[in-house]
Amino acid sequence: MEEGDRPELKTLHCSNLTKEIDSLTKDGYRLDMIMPADSPREALLSKNGEAVRLINPKSKIPNRKSDGRAGMEYRDLIPNRLGGRVIASHIRITKGGEVPDYVHYHKINFQMIYCKSGWIRVVYEDQGEPFVLEAGDCILQPPEIRHRVLESSAGAEVIEVSSPAEHETWVEHEIELPTVEINRDRDFSGQKFVRHVSREAQWTSTASDAVVAETEIKSSTKGVGCVRILKIAANGAATGESGDALVFLYVLSGTVRADALTLRVDDKLVLTDRHAYSLKALEDSEILEVRLSNI
Repeated sequence: MEEGDRPELKTLHCSNLTKEIDSLTKDGYRLDMIMPADSPREALLSKNGEAVRLINPKSKIPNRKSDGRAGMEYRDLIPNRLGGRVIASHIRITKGGEVPDYVHYHKINFQMIYCKSGWIRVVYEDQGEPFVLEAGDCILQPPEIRHRVLESSAGAEVIEVSSPAEHETWVEHEIELPTVEINRDRDFSGQKFVRHVSREAQWTSTASDAVVAETEIKSSTKGVGCVRILKIAANGAATGESGDALVFLYVLSGTVRADALTLRVDDKLVLTDRHAYSLKALEDSEILEVRLSNI
């Protein structure tokens, strides 16, 4: 079944979504949609013009960690997900080697992935052959671009920021990756694919003590999102303001002080409503900054 088709639909409630999906696929059904990715509670499957919607009515937003789609472990980074506007996840692929993923796409307005550690081999629609996302690399996944995670190192970690917080993941049954044609400038709902390679980054000084590596995400999303990496030497400081945007700061390495808070590796800070911030590095530190507007 393709998105938008209207076959005969039957809704079933279940207590174990994964078990029911496995049972139906063994009976000849195919998975068409699942949501949300971090802790699935709803799925759509089809067979011979019939569709089954599975719902786990008792499933809740995880408080901290959850087992998500394709065997990935998710840790929620933004309490209450700002009323459903945005989700930031620390994702870990526990097993190395081939990842049990499939070609799929997301119904999102914004989604970026930053590789925190390890490596992940991925492939994207119209972007050529599969490539390896290494620590420090960053990707913008524009709306509905078909893609697949192929394999990874054991324990690979990424930071993913998406809007809205809960969105549908659709299985692509027709398009195979890599696609024959390459169109790296293709427009996907007003956005273009971005691959930021850390080892090729250009670092520039700022008005404060930080040096910054900008990505092309701001221009590729027409200002919806802006992603950059800040390095602050020990005893240095960086300042900024959220303005009308949401600002998500994640400590990649080192230790910084933000007002009365001490932030260490894997700590984060979320700012809204024109909140000014000042980060003082207690040691050499590196920060991921994601700025989202109009979400």
